[in-house]
Amino acid sequence: MTTVILLFLGVALLFYVLLGGADFGAGIIELFTGKKGIDVISKVIAPVWEANHVWLIVVIVILFMGFPSVYSTITLTLHIPLLVLLIGIILRGASFTFRYYDIREEKVTSVYTVFFKVSSLFTPMFLGITLGAVILGRITTDMTESFYRVFIYPWLNVFSFSVGLFTVILFTFLASLYLLGEARNKADIDLFLRYSRIMAISLVVSGAVVFAAGEIDGLHLLQEFIRSPVSMGSIGMATLLLPFLWISIHRHNVLWIRLVAGAQTLLVLLGWFAIQYPVLVNLSNEADITVQLAQAPENTMYQLMMALIVGLLLVIPALIYLFKVFKFDKGEADY
Repeated sequence: MTTVILLFLGVALLFYVLLGGADFGAGIIELFTGKKGIDVISKVIAPVWEANHVWLIVVIVILFMGFPSVYSTITLTLHIPLLVLLIGIILRGASFTFRYYDIREEKVTSVYTVFFKVSSLFTPMFLGITLGAVILGRITTDMTESFYRVFIYPWLNVFSFSVGLFTVILFTFLASLYLLGEARNKADIDLFLRYSRIMAISLVVSGAVVFAAGEIDGLHLLQEFIRSPVSMGSIGMATLLLPFLWISIHRHNVLWIRLVAGAQTLLVLLGWFAIQYPVLVNLSNEADITVQLAQAPENTMYQLMMALIVGLLLVIPALIYLFKVFKFDKGEADY
């Protein structure tokens, strides 16, 4: 039962990265390209950006009901980066909606666009910072410590920011690949083709930066990966897929680009999960919060599992129909 719920958690996280993450990445690309490609970006995001957040909601619900101590620890000790993250989600969604559907006055639209671009950048940044803090192991539940020690120290460090940077680049990488398939004219194709190549290289470099930052902050992440056959296998396979991705980008093979990118993202998450399990939150000078210690009573876990199964049966057809109506029926592939 717990395994099934963890599987739901992993799938929801993967889908949020692949779908919601790519939406953020599209805004980041717009931050650097200006008005180039803006029509493609807006047209692609408009019908689906709200729906993609359903996966983040699933993650939150699973933690809240299934692993309450994890939820309470993260939301208490990391409430500052989480608050910035939530503000970014709201600000980005509101600014995009007003920009896309509001009156087409250049001055007003330009203000919405600035908020959209900036929030698209700092929101995934703080999502990654929060994840980095959960991994690093500086979180403490001792409320007798100073404000800085409890609420600032766990996330204000090199490693957490390196994970934030990696998240930003990963989201931008996915967006550039998806937008490459959405582009119809040569100028847009060339634009997203260039960014796909840049982001592919940047992602590898930022991954190395995460390992280096871990060493700086006392987390021997590379050693943990080496000791885990699953993690090493996952990262090895993700690396081996890079030439296939590069060839697919060069040939503008949209289907293979998305399949390979999705597989690489899955492998990266799997590699992280393999070294993290069964720990859900690494604590400082305390027993880590593990799956066994954190899970809710059996009856609650059973009800959660049934709710997730029923919810999945309702949500998946609805999402498929959404994409079909707004995308595939118009001959536009979507992410």
